[in-house]
Amino acid sequence: MAGSIFRKKSIDKILADVASGYSDGEAHAGHLKKELNVRDLTLMGIAAVVGAGIFSTIGEASFHGGPGVSLLFVITAITCGFSALCYAEFASRIPVSGSAYTYAYASFGELVAWIIGWDLLMEYAIGNIAVAISWSEYFVNLLEGFNIHMPAYLTMDYFSAFRGHEHLQALTASGHLADITDRMRAEALAWTTAPGFNNIKLIANIPALVIVILITYLVYIGIRETKKATNAMVYLKIGIVLAVIVIGFFYVTPANWHPFLPNGFSGVMKGVSGVFFAYIGFDAISTTAEECKNPQRDLPRGMIYSLIICTVLYILIALVLTGMVSYKELQVGDPLAFVFKRVGLNNISYVISISAVIATASVLLIFQLGQPRIWMSMSRDGLLPKAFSRIHPKYNTPSFSTIVTGFVVAIPALFMNLTEVTDLTSIGTLFAFVLVCGGVLLLPREASKKGRFQIPYVNSKWIVPVLFVTGIIFFWQPILDLFSATNAHENFPLFLFIILSAILTVLAFIKNLSLIPVLGLLSCFYLMTQLGYTNWMRFLIWLVIGLVIYFTYSNKHSLLGKQTA
Repeated sequence: MAGSIFRKKSIDKILADVASGYSDGEAHAGHLKKELNVRDLTLMGIAAVVGAGIFSTIGEASFHGGPGVSLLFVITAITCGFSALCYAEFASRIPVSGSAYTYAYASFGELVAWIIGWDLLMEYAIGNIAVAISWSEYFVNLLEGFNIHMPAYLTMDYFSAFRGHEHLQALTASGHLADITDRMRAEALAWTTAPGFNNIKLIANIPALVIVILITYLVYIGIRETKKATNAMVYLKIGIVLAVIVIGFFYVTPANWHPFLPNGFSGVMKGVSGVFFAYIGFDAISTTAEECKNPQRDLPRGMIYSLIICTVLYILIALVLTGMVSYKELQVGDPLAFVFKRVGLNNISYVISISAVIATASVLLIFQLGQPRIWMSMSRDGLLPKAFSRIHPKYNTPSFSTIVTGFVVAIPALFMNLTEVTDLTSIGTLFAFVLVCGGVLLLPREASKKGRFQIPYVNSKWIVPVLFVTGIIFFWQPILDLFSATNAHENFPLFLFIILSAILTVLAFIKNLSLIPVLGLLSCFYLMTQLGYTNWMRFLIWLVIGLVIYFTYSNKHSLLGKQTA
């Protein structure tokens, strides 16, 4: 049994399957259209990364970390950089759809591939839901700027409205009227004005539903149309972001950058989930491998170029935001528009609101493009029903998977709250990055080939042990405190990190492991430990559900399993 669940799909077989074309047994065998070049891939990466993060979650991260949040973008970019290099090597060796799922199938085997595929489905779905909700907020604010008012109960989720109503009543009863925020008033208004009976009320986020339907339709009808729409939106939003940076620097007050780390390094790290949520987009690029004209050359370049460009933009935006106003004022949903209103530039804030609507729509577009290709790849291998791998005869897109993705995102977006989903998306993405970095370590080292990207080999034999020992020396007291802390069981992610670090240190010394994948694996796992016990529990529950499905359906229907039986 153990051997069967860890059976690996060789790289040669993966490439041969794609070359021969797939069939779901119900529709024709087909190939996806090869439409994308390195510019398109770079713009797709920027489209996915410069979106909800730069227009919303950066405010919350700046509130906790102060101006020092710019350091968090550097840390996150380095972490993502290690992972991007690992993705790039996999994409160069295995230029097919499926992203980390396909890479895990070739390196770890079927069970781990299923786990990462199941994880990616959660990551993309919840990420899309979060972006749809964020888009809805910007769109409603934009309408307000034109004096178009939607009923409040059609612009938010049920739980937020109920919670706002309860908080407003409690603060009013206790006389703490100064603590009532505009957001709370809007939520309470949605509750009191919503049609219904007692606590059964019609409250739903209609704009989020509509944008998901429109984006899903665009993805459904073809990669060429998706590419054109993405490129146009990216050029526009990069222009606006650059304008914001240039204009904003004229209104920077350097005194706002002091203290640089008002809440210490721990305050900076509180923004990990929001910042990392902004960076997950480059993963989506790898799902388009079969639609690239030259995937071995262009995928690695697109990933790395987009990561560099986005990191520079994020650092500059963080410095502008925290320089224009005090970090204490940035706990708002639309920080860019807010800071320009604070300095009296209301017209620019309207332009930012328009660009935010476009930017978040482009993020949703890339995420909706990526998820169906994960469904499709898992279905091709028999781990999901055959219908998920169906290719549309006219549009050459994974049609059934795209429709399912639309439903999976649109319906929860009607009723879910933004804060409930971003942390779970980040932990899922980091887990994918951990496995991709680990998978590269398991790949046989190849001689360099023309046109293929390969991670530069640096021997970690002495470097990793030195880093491990140095870390133990500098942090021995906090490590000991983990055991004596209240609710010490909630520190189990950090215990896992210490154990993993020790194991990798030994393996690096014995097996001369490549340094970059090791650093990528450790840095991503460390960021996972910063996402809290509750999120780990939710994540583990999701994985358990996935394992139940694997052992009751996928293991029995695996094509590789049938071929090796």
